[in-house]
Amino acid sequence: MARTTAPATGTPDGQLGLDLLDPGFGATALHRVTPARLDTWDACPRRYRMLHVDRPAPPRGGGFAHTTIGAVVHLALRSLAALPAERRTPEQAASLVDRHWTGEGFADDAQAARYRERARDWLAAAVDGPAGRDEPLAVERWVRAPAGPLLVEGRVDRIDARDGEAVVVDFKTGRRVPTAADAADSRQLALYAVATAAVFRRPCRTVELHHVPTGTVAAHTHDQASLDRHVAAAAESADAAAGATTALADGGDAAALFPARTGAHCGTCAVRRNCAPGRAAVPEPRPWDLLAP
Repeated sequence: MARTTAPATGTPDGQLGLDLLDPGFGATALHRVTPARLDTWDACPRRYRMLHVDRPAPPRGGGFAHTTIGAVVHLALRSLAALPAERRTPEQAASLVDRHWTGEGFADDAQAARYRERARDWLAAAVDGPAGRDEPLAVERWVRAPAGPLLVEGRVDRIDARDGEAVVVDFKTGRRVPTAADAADSRQLALYAVATAAVFRRPCRTVELHHVPTGTVAAHTHDQASLDRHVAAAAESADAAAGATTALADGGDAAALFPARTGAHCGTCAVRRNCAPGRAAVPEPRPWDLLAP
């Protein structure tokens, strides 16, 4: 899973979901966006408002075990990539899970121990795949570059080099195994490919979803037309979110400008406790209910 947390030196974490870069520059100003925040807008404008516009932001809910697993595995993979190739052994990889482990969200210590052992097995197997064999161009790299009317930024899980081109890699740990169609449809990965090409000054059209539990790699190679379509869709979302944010600042009605868009995602929404329509839409799962069986 590719994340978009602001770096220590860069845009403050408290920025709005999108800003104008050099507003005085007029029509050529760029919307600064992160793919994750645009996805939040598309999924539910009300959640977008509460997370990225309201200040102070409302309190968030507690953690889920499946997101704990994801965070631990990402940290372990980052540590694995930092090791010299000769030290990327199954035993060393498994120990990296122990280094980063936390039991947040699990039902009890016994359940946490079972999933900790699973994650150890995943990392041990990963040393025989690209994460263990290949030397990356970058790991957990913050990229920022213009893309049409946007200034795209975010943190890419991993960037590999193959045949003179850059490849964007996103790690997944969920119970659903991603497909090539998922890679093709991911606006986040497409925008990261555009930004990566600019940052590394080399072509970047291939994006990959690496499912760590199964070792599955779902890949798609974009052409310029498909990248342009993703950029255009992102620009449309950015314009809509910017318009609603401006209208709210001018005294507009928050409920009308940022309507709740309910669905299955309401169950795990970070601001569910502050949204009556979301709470009514679906029951909240227990913190461990979304773990893979």
